Amino acid sequence: MRNRLSVWYGLAALMGLLSGGGASAQQQCATALNFTPVSQANRIEWSKFPTFSLPFPVIYSGPRLGDTQASPLAHGFAQLGNITEREAALTTSAQRAIIYYGVAYGLGQPWEQIESPWNNNLTAYRANWENWMIGVSGGQKNAAGQYVLPISRLVLDIERILETDTQILRIKTNSLVPQQYRSLSDAEFLVAYKRAIRNLYAEAARYIRQRSDLSNIALSGYADTPILNNALNITTFSWADWTTNLNRVNYLTNDSTNSRPGGPYYEQLTEMAPSGYYYYDYPNPFARDYLPYLLFQIEVNRAWSSKPIVPFVGLRYHPSSSSYPGFVQPFMAEATAIFPVFSGAAGLWLWDDPTLESSRSDVYASYEYFTHGLYRLSQFSDMFQGSYERVIETPARDLMEKQLPVWRGIVKGNNILIAAHNSYAAEGQQTSLTVRYKNWQQTIQLTGREVYLCRFDMSVVTGTEPTIPTVSVFPNPTSTSLTVSFGQLPTNPTRLTLADVTGRAVGQWPVTNATQMLNVASLPTGTYVLTISTDGGRQTHKVILNRDR
Repeated sequence: MRNRLSVWYGLAALMGLLSGGGASAQQQCATALNFTPVSQANRIEWSKFPTFSLPFPVIYSGPRLGDTQASPLAHGFAQLGNITEREAALTTSAQRAIIYYGVAYGLGQPWEQIESPWNNNLTAYRANWENWMIGVSGGQKNAAGQYVLPISRLVLDIERILETDTQILRIKTNSLVPQQYRSLSDAEFLVAYKRAIRNLYAEAARYIRQRSDLSNIALSGYADTPILNNALNITTFSWADWTTNLNRVNYLTNDSTNSRPGGPYYEQLTEMAPSGYYYYDYPNPFARDYLPYLLFQIEVNRAWSSKPIVPFVGLRYHPSSSSYPGFVQPFMAEATAIFPVFSGAAGLWLWDDPTLESSRSDVYASYEYFTHGLYRLSQFSDMFQGSYERVIETPARDLMEKQLPVWRGIVKGNNILIAAHNSYAAEGQQTSLTVRYKNWQQTIQLTGREVYLCRFDMSVVTGTEPTIPTVSVFPNPTSTSLTVSFGQLPTNPTRLTLADVTGRAVGQWPVTNATQMLNVASLPTGTYVLTISTDGGRQTHKVILNRDR
């Protein structure tokens, strides 16, 4: 028997098919694959996905599970964060990325012990950095004497910083801190610490940049962004405050006298890499904030920095969560693959703890749902090439506060690509959502927590043309009859089509009354899709026929 998730994807494929044809050529929805998610432990079945690519980089630092064929590169991912020895010959420098975990590790210095910037053996650290560059480059240097690193993207994962004033002041009396700093006032100590740790971070980036040729390598620091990863205080401050108040900017990237980030470390980086991992699983009420939370990290850092934003995401809950090391829900994985680029991300880095692959036995279905999200997005690759415009009507921060569904748009020419999702919806709940751009608008219908992805031709339907009013469909589930209520009789010809999960129409009716009753007593038990269509648009509703036998 096919599981419920496979049936859901059959429905998604059906909705895409129905939306892409018929009387209205205005709408084209992403075709979903009707696949059965992997159920065996420690496998990712890449072969179930067609070969496809995207016009922006998605980096794979997930489990390899015995794969030696660089399989992610054929299925939406542009770069690998870890490769096997055999894959070295199958990949180019442009397809390789590295996270350097050892920047501040292994010497037992105050930087590692208490995250202090003082009395560290910089000579020893530089020797470590040098040895790492030799290992990655194989000792190969260019004509200028710089190491040639066979990669195109490098992330420095340092994470040796005290983030808040309270944390910083806790080390003021520690004997590892030189007396000259311990004798300062609290205010002076804070200033001294922030300046020194900023310079220490900058020294690591500067030394690697000086000794290696990074002319074709994007450099970023993991989570070292103007606005740090904030899990619970997003709605504490207004969106205007988050994006204009320099006090919100992480001091590591704030050493300027103007209103923008800067400083010796920030200036070394070419990309920003915020982290947007999830902490809560459904039915925890905080779980519903997951997508606005991720998009906030992108949108707020994009507001502060003109550098490309390439966030880190994971498909397990954060290690500090009680749900760790469990995997996120399928719809969460798919939404995570689709939405970041709509909010301004220049790419995406999918990461997992490499120690878990060898120490655990897990079912990695979430990786297939993420890949499926990339596949759906790839069907509109042309929308992300050349000149295009993002449509962000409401910042993610405000969506979180009001617990509203997310929708984002990409406009190119007369076309608008819409991604929409209601993370706050209950299963099966119907959500009517109006999306708009200038004088164009359209009402779309979301079922439960589906991840909606459709393109509209705005030259076909404008805001002045008729759209379908909100419709009630009940009872649902039903056994013998289904009532469709419009409130008032539509002024334009309206049709009802009921189809099964294979896409086969099992009933069609013209709308002749404001309240229309459909006889479904002869249909088998199962899941169906009711499509309500006019020349001005269409809505889809999932319908369940359930009878006692």
